Parts: sequence; C-alpha cells; structure tokens
Amino acid sequence: MQAGTRVVLGVSGGIAAYKAIEVCRRLVDGGAHVQPVLTRGATRFVGETTFSALASEPVRMSLWSEDEPIPHTRLGQGADVVLVAPATARLIADYAAGRSGDLLTATLIATRAPVILCPAMHTEMWEHPAVQENLATLRRRGVHIVPPESGRLAGGDVGHGRLADPATIVAAVESVLTPGDLSGLTVLVTAGGTREAIDPVRFIGNRSSGKQGHAIAEAAAARGATVSLVTASTLDVSGLTEVVRVVSAAEMHDAVMARADAADVIVMAAAVADFRPVQVMPHKMKKASGPPEIRLEPTVDILAALGRSRRPGQVLVGFAAETDDVAGNARAKLAAKGVDLLVANDVSVPAVGFEHDTNAVVIYGADGSVTPVELTTKLTAAHRVLDSALHVYRRGADR
Repeated sequence: MQAGTRVVLGVSGGIAAYKAIEVCRRLVDGGAHVQPVLTRGATRFVGETTFSALASEPVRMSLWSEDEPIPHTRLGQGADVVLVAPATARLIADYAAGRSGDLLTATLIATRAPVILCPAMHTEMWEHPAVQENLATLRRRGVHIVPPESGRLAGGDVGHGRLADPATIVAAVESVLTPGDLSGLTVLVTAGGTREAIDPVRFIGNRSSGKQGHAIAEAAAARGATVSLVTASTLDVSGLTEVVRVVSAAEMHDAVMARADAADVIVMAAAVADFRPVQVMPHKMKKASGPPEIRLEPTVDILAALGRSRRPGQVLVGFAAETDDVAGNARAKLAAKGVDLLVANDVSVPAVGFEHDTNAVVIYGADGSVTPVELTTKLTAAHRVLDSALHVYRRGADR
C-alpha cells in the first residue's frame, strides 16, 4: 500500500481482539498511518497502551473529547479505509441498523471511505440468521467482508468463526486500496474439483476446495474487473458479476466455452477430473454384489480446448497441482496446453494447495519467465497471479 495511507483500525469486544495487535503492526510496517479506535468492550481483552505504542496515533475511544468536539467526523472524513477487526455480532448489528452508540460505530456511519469488516464469533453466532442477514445488508451497501476461518475458538471449541489470519486481513486492505487496474476487463475464473458420477451416491473426485479459484475471482472483482466464476465448489462468494455452479467436467466445459470468447483473461484454477466412468449406474451399487468393475474414459480437456480456440489478445492461465518434478511437469503442460501462464504448486508440501488457506506457487510464463510466490495466503497468491496475467495482457496490447 502507499506510504501514508490512513487506516482507521476499529477493534470491538471479542476474544480475537488480541490479533488486531498483529494487524496493526503489519499495517504500520507496510507504511500505513494507523489510527486505532477501540470500544469499551475491546479493552476487556487488550490494552490501550499496546495499540498507542504500535500505531501512528494514540488510541481513541470516546465521542466526548474536550480537544475535539466531533472526533467521529474527523476520523471518518480523513480515512482512506476503515477496518474493523474483530467485528462482533453486536457491532455488525449496530452498523447494519445505523445505530451510533460509540465512537467506532459513529465513525463507520460518518465515513465515505471503503469499510472492511472482519467478523469473529462462535460458530453458532456466525450461523445465526440475524447475523447473516445483517452481513447481507452490509454487503449490498458495499461493505467488504473478510469471512472468518475454521479453527480453534474460545473455550476450546473448534468450528467456523475464527478471525481471519492477520496476513489475510492486511491483504484485504491492500486489495480494497488497489487502483482498479483491471477495470474494463472481463475475467473468467474456474474453481473447485469436479465430480464424475459412478452411481447416484458415489463419484470420482479430488481434494480441491475451490479456495484458490474463489480468491482469484474475488481479487479480480476488487481490482475492477467484470468477473464470471464457474465453480464446482460450494463456498460462498460475493461481489462477482456472475456465479455458475457446476458439478462435472462436462458441465464446466459447457459453461466455460459459452463465456470464453467474451473474456479478456481466463484463469483455469479448477481441478478438473481427467477421467469419468463410461457408464453411470442408474441405481446405487450394493456391496453384496462384490467389487464393481468401473471402466473409465477421458473427460474433455477444457484448458487445451481453450488454448486451441482462444482469440488474439486473450490471456490464458492454467494451473497444475503436482507432487514431483514440479518444474518439469509445469513447463511441459505450459507448452502442451498453449497457455500464457502456468501456475504450479507442490501439493505434497505442508500448508500448500488443496483445502488449505495458504499456498505457495511458481508462475511459469510462455516467455520463459519464472515468478515464485512463497507461502502466503491464497488471496495474496491470487493477486500475484493477476499481476502476472495483467502484465501479459498489457504486453500484448502494446504490440
């Protein structure tokens, strides 16, 4: 982010407030001017002194300041972005209802800067219809939501609702503040692992969660692109022009090919099955019948089909999940599929690839370029992939 970017960092009263200390540090290290605003509830979990020492200005908490009669207006008007981490269910409800009961909620209502909320709460609270409806209301108003992660919660519970990793939160701030360098471009993204039916119950599939593809789609939208996402994942998604849910490789092929010609950039992040059963049994196979013999046939190669049919100036990005000879396999696939960029990762490495919230990739270019992306959040990796794709697009436009 640009040096001097003014970030109002709101901290509300949840156990995850301690993570906001690391968010504050990362923002300051990145060059931001950070003004912390804490609720009274936040001080039950973290101290004012810590934030005042790490941030660019002392902590503000009160609407009633002798040296400044309208602090919420100054904060709201002066911010480049307002970030709340953690955002409790109460704060989300107050903000959705327009209730300004303290300095933080008053600042949220008084600002025209982008607002980013990072919810954190127990799973039962996160899944409550009232919380989800309030978030939906805020999304419609243009508020950016960094969804919570699954993991260990307060009290030893495990579930969904854990505050997003500080690196993910800072990446979201950078994304919101990034100039719309993809404005005017249409980006088509695929995500998730396809399922090829064996019978009405069983299928051939893979471990892809769709997280990386969804991160690419949302990052592209944040940078101003018109985005269509064709996904075999059930993950939630927001802010995109179009979301098409598919199951099989054939369904993904049809959805992609119907939209491919209109796209300036196509990112094939999906894990598409290579084979499918020749025959799908109409009824569930029974164990008593013994082990079945399942004959397979190749699925359609969507990436290769795009490589053969794409129009001039279109940028095509492929993905390769490997477990050995990553560089050799990636370069071979790069040449065979006719793509501009091939994003490869070693999914046998801890915290990389399938089902993780982090990734480490190498971006191979048809021009011989090699761009490594060390272990980071999938959102940050998404931006690096889009940076490379945009570079290829601009280079083609200049020719």
